[in-house]
Amino acid sequence: MAQEIERKFLVKGDFKSHITKQTRIKQGYLSSVPERTVRARIKGDKGYLTIKGIGNESGASRFEWETEISLEDAKNLISICEPGVIDKTRYIVPETSGLKFEVDEFYGENEGLTVAEIELPSEDTPFEKPDWLGEEVTGDVRYFNSMLMKNPYRNW
Repeated sequence: MAQEIERKFLVKGDFKSHITKQTRIKQGYLSSVPERTVRARIKGDKGYLTIKGIGNESGASRFEWETEISLEDAKNLISICEPGVIDKTRYIVPETSGLKFEVDEFYGENEGLTVAEIELPSEDTPFEKPDWLGEEVTGDVRYFNSMLMKNPYRNW
């Protein structure tokens, strides 16, 4: 079992000149309760099934398990998910120490929202914050994808 440690930030400036890769992602939730989210995802031309546990007190650490599934299975699972499929492009932006930011630009009901995440080996790992990185929203449940499908950014 893996432990996911990540910090999340709003994006306030131009990050696109630093992109090394981009992928379109569509995902839905079979379960969106905070204690255990179960997500089906299509990332590019691959399918995934992911289970995440509830976050710790800071919101930065939680259990995560993911496995690749067939694209057809992912499509079928998304068709039976809770309402509110998430549609976004994920951009990879390297950080100077060798880590990377995953920047998600949302579409549809979440149009206008752009969020950057950085996965860390430990909660206290230092990293450089580029100029385009805005307010930290780690632990703010409004920015969890499982909540954005229920209460989209457009409704705030």
